[in-house]
Amino acid sequence: MSRKILIVGAGKSTSYLIDYFLEKSTSENLHLTIGDLYPDAIASPIKNHDACTVVRLDVFEDEERKSAIKQSDIVVSMLPARMHMKVARDCIAFEKHLVTASYVSEEIKTLDEEAKKKGLVFMNEIGLDPGIDHMSAMQILDRIREKGGKILLFESFTGGLVAPESDDNLWNYKFTWNPRNVVLAGQGGAAKFLQEGTYKYIPYHKLFRRTEFFEIEGYGRFEGYANRDSLNYREAYGLEDVLTLYRGTMRRVGFSKAWNMLVELGMTDDTYVLENSKGMSYRDFTNSFLPYSPTDSVELKLRHYLNIDQDDIMWEKLVELNLFDSQKTITIENASPAQALQQILEASWTLKDNEKDMIVMYHKFGYELQGKKHQIDANMVVLGETRTHTAMAKTVGLPVAIATLLILKKKITTPGVQIPLQKEVYEPILRELQEYGMVFKEIEVPYLGYNTESVLR
Repeated sequence: MSRKILIVGAGKSTSYLIDYFLEKSTSENLHLTIGDLYPDAIASPIKNHDACTVVRLDVFEDEERKSAIKQSDIVVSMLPARMHMKVARDCIAFEKHLVTASYVSEEIKTLDEEAKKKGLVFMNEIGLDPGIDHMSAMQILDRIREKGGKILLFESFTGGLVAPESDDNLWNYKFTWNPRNVVLAGQGGAAKFLQEGTYKYIPYHKLFRRTEFFEIEGYGRFEGYANRDSLNYREAYGLEDVLTLYRGTMRRVGFSKAWNMLVELGMTDDTYVLENSKGMSYRDFTNSFLPYSPTDSVELKLRHYLNIDQDDIMWEKLVELNLFDSQKTITIENASPAQALQQILEASWTLKDNEKDMIVMYHKFGYELQGKKHQIDANMVVLGETRTHTAMAKTVGLPVAIATLLILKKKITTPGVQIPLQKEVYEPILRELQEYGMVFKEIEVPYLGYNTESVLR
C-alpha cells in the first residue's frame, strides 16, 4: 500500500516540493494528492503523473477538506499561515501528521498536548527562514557546546534577492517572495535585540537607517536590518545567557537607505485607504503625500521634502520606479498606500521568465573556549534555476519535503507541535540538503564581538 501525502495549496514555493515527492514516488512508494483552489494552474506533467492526483480543494469547504485529509497519511499545508488551523484540527481528529513552513502560531500551540497523546508530529517552521536558519544555527551551536564552549554572540541574516546576472535595476532588488510582506516589513512594533548585554530597540521610522554591513566571498557586500523581535528564539536556542543576539533581513547595500525614503513619505502605511485610489496616476499618488504648491512640480516638492539633490543616486532610484509617471494608474479600489505602492513596485520588480533569484543566509557565532574567544562566520548562497524553480522555492520546499518523508519513514518520531531544533530532525535534513547544493561555508575569524561596521546600531 502506498504512503499517501496530501499537499494543501500549490503556490510559488511548491515546485521543488512536488518534484521531490514525484521523483521518489517509486522508490519510496508514495502517492501525492495536491489540493488547490485553482487546479487548472498546475502544470500538465504533474497532473498526468501516475503517482499524482490533483483535486480542487477549498480549505473553507469543511467536507472537501476533511475528506482529503482523512484519506492521507500525512498533510503538508502550504497555505498562508492564518489558514493552517482548520487543517491542523482535522489532522488531530483523523490522527494525521502535519508539516508546515510557517511560524508556530499561538493557536497551533494549543494542539500540542493532543498531538503528543496521539503520537502525531506537527512540524512547523521547516522552510527557509524559519527553517534552514534554525537547523544550520543549532548544528553549529550544539557543536560548540559539545566542545565545552560558551556562546557569547549569535547573529543571523537571510535575504531573498535577485541573482547577480539578473540584477539590472538601481535598487539591486526584485520580488522573490510575497510582495506584500516586503512592503510591510518591520511594521507592527519596534525591532528588539541584545547587544553586548544591553537591550536595544529600533522604532519602525528608524529601522532602515540602522543597518549592518558584511561581505560574502564571491558575492560582494550586503547590508542587514533588524527583524522585529530577535529574542523570540532565545530560550529555544538555549541562548538565555548570550550577550549579543540579533536576527535580521539581508539586502544589497543601499537598499535600506532608499527604502527609507518611501517610509518617510508614508507610502508603506497600511492603516488607511486612499479614497480615490482606482484610476489615480502614479504621479498623483506620489503628490498626495507632498505639501500643496501652486507653482512647484511634484519632482521639486519631493526633492525638497526628502532633502535630496537631483544628481543623487537616491533620486534616480525614485525616478526608476516611475513614481512621477502621469499615464500609469493604480487599478485597486480603496487601496491603502501600501497596496498602491505594492502595485507600482510589482511593475518594476517582478522577475521575468529568463531571470533568476538568489538566497543568501549568513550566521555569526562568537564563543569562549578554554579562556579564549573565537568566532565562526557561516554563509550559504543558493541560486535559482528558472522563474518557477526559484532559489526561494528550493530552500522553502525541499526541507519541507525531506522532513515529510522522514516522518513517514519513522525517522522523525518525537510527537507534538515543534520546530526543527533537535538533532533527529536537523542532522538528516541538512545532510540531504547538501546533495541539492545547500551547503554552509564556515570560516574561523578573529573574535570581533558585535560588527564594527554597524551603522548607528
